Amino acid sequence: VRLPPAPGEPVAVVGIGCRFPGAHGPAAYWELLIEGRDAVGQVPEGRWEAFDDGSARTGEALAGTPRHGGFLDDVAGFDAEFFGIAPGEAAAMDPQQRLLLETAWEALEHGGIAPRSLAGTRTGVFAGLSGNEYAHLTSADLAAVDAWTATGAAFSIAANRLSYLLDLRGPSLAVDTACSSSLVAVHLAVASLRAGESDLALAAGVNLLLSPMITLAFERGGGTAADGRCKAFDAWADGMVRAEGCGVVVLKRLADAVRAGDRVLAVIRESAVNQDGRSNGLVAPNPEAQERLLRQVYEGLGRGPDYIEAHGTGTLLGDPIEARAIAAAIPTPVLLGSAKTNLGHLEAAAGLAGLIKAVLALHHGVIPPSLHFRHPNPHIPWDTLRVVTAPTPWPRAGARAGVSAFGFGGTNAHVVLDAPGLDTRGPDSPGARGRAGTAKQVFLLTDTTADRVGEHARALAAWRPAADLRDVAHTLARRAGRGKVAAAVVAGDAEELAERLRAVRPAAPVTGKGPVWVFGGYSPQPPAMDLYAAEPAFARAIDDLAPLLAAESGIDVHDPAPSGVATLQPIAFAVQVALANLWRAYGFEPAAVIGHSMGEVAAAVVAG
Repeated sequence: VRLPPAPGEPVAVVGIGCRFPGAHGPAAYWELLIEGRDAVGQVPEGRWEAFDDGSARTGEALAGTPRHGGFLDDVAGFDAEFFGIAPGEAAAMDPQQRLLLETAWEALEHGGIAPRSLAGTRTGVFAGLSGNEYAHLTSADLAAVDAWTATGAAFSIAANRLSYLLDLRGPSLAVDTACSSSLVAVHLAVASLRAGESDLALAAGVNLLLSPMITLAFERGGGTAADGRCKAFDAWADGMVRAEGCGVVVLKRLADAVRAGDRVLAVIRESAVNQDGRSNGLVAPNPEAQERLLRQVYEGLGRGPDYIEAHGTGTLLGDPIEARAIAAAIPTPVLLGSAKTNLGHLEAAAGLAGLIKAVLALHHGVIPPSLHFRHPNPHIPWDTLRVVTAPTPWPRAGARAGVSAFGFGGTNAHVVLDAPGLDTRGPDSPGARGRAGTAKQVFLLTDTTADRVGEHARALAAWRPAADLRDVAHTLARRAGRGKVAAAVVAGDAEELAERLRAVRPAAPVTGKGPVWVFGGYSPQPPAMDLYAAEPAFARAIDDLAPLLAAESGIDVHDPAPSGVATLQPIAFAVQVALANLWRAYGFEPAAVIGHSMGEVAAAVVAG
């Protein structure tokens, strides 16, 4: 029986996916942050060509549009075949939808979760996005409109398509609160987990700069930095610089994550959202609302944050308002920083860029520097505030970070993160077990083609993991299901693993009809409770069978120490049906089944 979650239950961040300027993946993002690199560059060649109609007026407008920004290397590339999407439909999809699919998949794999194993589970998708610049391109040519145009442009489909492709049954919704969209998405995901309507949640934000229109509008409104640099909290701050990218975090209730042996990167303690209401103007920040939000979040937590990853856009008005609200609401010393100084302002995805930075800082035990801060803004009360300008250890044990994001329409969000404690290590988490010495492990690679499997093998060989190889093998096994082509190598140490991975070559395809699944009879083995905790597809089948067995025979399939043939045989039946469900969740199907004794019954059920 699964008890309902407790109100305010902590939520674990167990996986990260990100595509940011200058950083593909959390490891690359951490390197960029800790090295203090600025990823802002010039608009990619040809990005805005479609908007130049050759007229003098348009040419003048384009010439006056800032070229600085945080840009991705490739926004057009997409592996449609991998996701089973037809080329025509893929072409009609907003690249934000494509980027979200790929980054969400990477986030799940980063968390050691096979995406296809989530089929049928209560997994929620909460996606923040605000810009519809691709629709400006596709709607200009009415003759090119087809059946996929509407779904390709709809914000709702950005979240719904991910739920559809992975068969996720939890809430699925798009969030648009402008620059706070993705942090509001995190807040809604946390609320869904705490309410028990989701057992796992993906919170995401995506933003692409496909049109010069918004950049030009901000420039004409005086909102962009002349030198293309975000100078958060600096006296010379003169505006924002736009950026693009995508971030996704995988969230689970902390108790569930520990039970499953997940790696917990950080713990969300609290989150809140409020609104400016009627302020000095529609897009003018409201200092009282920001202060109220911080007080609301921290009053029940006992202490404030050591560090706040601020909204910090580098605007002359916004920075002092945010800093004064922090100083008024939190009397203790607070360190400040802003990822926008590294990346630019990712707008709808900005909250997640900041949240992922804070998660990585807690995970690594160091706060990265905020860039372009040389002259403290004289309108900021600096008595308890300090901008981090060099890599800085957390000031105390039990580190705590806050993350803020403010939408220009007045919707404000704040999330509180704590470093994971020793109690967040499950029995199967890295570092929680003794090392296996030279025991051999099986390393499984799967994908859609033999060439892709070979690419993964070579990449893994070059990586030379320093982690316990059992953890590497475990993660690869949980990622199985990428496709129908597979390779496996057996190794006992990193050197042997690299050698055997380099030797992976395409083999002749299997010509048989497929595998035969064999179901055994009576076994004195105890129930597979480790699988129940770690594999949603296995647990779902056990939960479906439990009330049926209890009603028919009074047997508790969750009994950790069953005894007697009359009890063990029905439990063996349930475990084998659940194992079949697990294999199917990973994409495997039998060509035939065979069973012995009680295994005959399980085989018959699996055969349909």
